[in-house]
Amino acid sequence: MDKSSCRGHAAMLGANVMWGLMSPLAKMLFVGGALTPLVLTDLRIFGAMVLFWLVSFFQKPEHVPHRDMLRLLGASLLAIVFNQGAFIFGVGLTSPASASVITTSMPLWAMVLAAVFLREPVTGKKVLGIASGAAGALLLILGSSTGGGAAPEGANPVLGDVLVLLAQLSYASYIVLFKGFVSRYSLVTIMKWMFTYAFIFTLPFSYRSLLATRWDLLAPADVASLLFIVAGATFGSYLLAVVGQKALRPTVAGMYNYVQPVVAGVVALWWGLDTFNVVKGLAVVLIFGGVWLVTVSRSRSELEAYHARTPGSRGSKSSSPTERADG
Repeated sequence: MDKSSCRGHAAMLGANVMWGLMSPLAKMLFVGGALTPLVLTDLRIFGAMVLFWLVSFFQKPEHVPHRDMLRLLGASLLAIVFNQGAFIFGVGLTSPASASVITTSMPLWAMVLAAVFLREPVTGKKVLGIASGAAGALLLILGSSTGGGAAPEGANPVLGDVLVLLAQLSYASYIVLFKGFVSRYSLVTIMKWMFTYAFIFTLPFSYRSLLATRWDLLAPADVASLLFIVAGATFGSYLLAVVGQKALRPTVAGMYNYVQPVVAGVVALWWGLDTFNVVKGLAVVLIFGGVWLVTVSRSRSELEAYHARTPGSRGSKSSSPTERADG
């Protein structure tokens, strides 16, 4: 494994660890009534936007042509606005358990979209790895004493589940469709414009909630949690995610989504809200085993190199890398 891949794996692991830590901290803020999900989402977007702009003043300015500004708008809509917006509204209409289960679909979407748009092969190892990771995540989620809960009163579970599913599809589309584009500019340039667009689009839906928020009710622990969510689980995580997106194949990057329930489960154990058992241990093994399987599966370039070295290995004209690959 080269240095770029190692850096990509470390970056995606770090990003998803912080996203996993965000889940219990956000839940603590919501239970205490200090903030609503919509307000927290807007604070994440606004705070990250400010931090990225501040950092950009200490680096060499980059000119972004109008055509690429439109592409950054599309990336912002997929990675932030639709992803976070659909998820927040979806969770409000369905049960936390259902939403958590549906989030395991993101790596599957990434694999399918990468096969369609990037012609990445759907290999046996990839399918087995995603199935293994999903099984582990489901064992953690369904076996957690803190992950259940019924849908809110007056909710629409079907619509909520669809919105959560669309949130996963949205982010998977971003990591596939914009994999090449994010290499054109620095991380800070990409993120400052993406979060600026996101803030512009979300503010009309959240400004009333922001004005109605009782900021005086925030305890010191709430403020500390909020600072970590904004500076770490948003600003830091999105920076790391772009590093991983540049260095890793979309399916591999998406597999790290399964790290989040592991981190949330560790925090629950630490806080005494859950207990460890053999099933949870098996779940962790399945998740990281799945990540390994997807990582070692053959990429499109590796398969093309293999076929180039092995004359006649393609077989009939109808045999494609996707159909023939088993590695």
